[in-house]
Amino acid sequence: MPHRWILRSIMALTLGLLSPQFTHASTGDLGAIIEGFVTRHFPEATSHLWIVNDTQWDGDEMVVDVHTIVMEKQQTEATVNRYLLLIVEGKLAAAQRVPLEDGPDCKPEEA
Repeated sequence: MPHRWILRSIMALTLGLLSPQFTHASTGDLGAIIEGFVTRHFPEATSHLWIVNDTQWDGDEMVVDVHTIVMEKQQTEATVNRYLLLIVEGKLAAAQRVPLEDGPDCKPEEA
């Protein structure tokens, strides 16, 4: 019976090391990356909130679709924006602001 325990331990360790989720940023890292982006992009904000709409993984790259809601000094209404963030090897590589509302030419991607 001890050999089964050892075999299961080795299999669990191997699966854990080869699992793609271990090569990507963890959810804690993702939160820190988004928080850093928002605070750098809106340095004068008095408060902010961000919401992750979607994530897509491809190897060591992740694309995050995020909404930001920011209250800036001397403004009565919050500013709402949508961004696509490219995260490569756990670091923010690029950010693209995208329209909040889909226009008439926007269609879902077809496979």
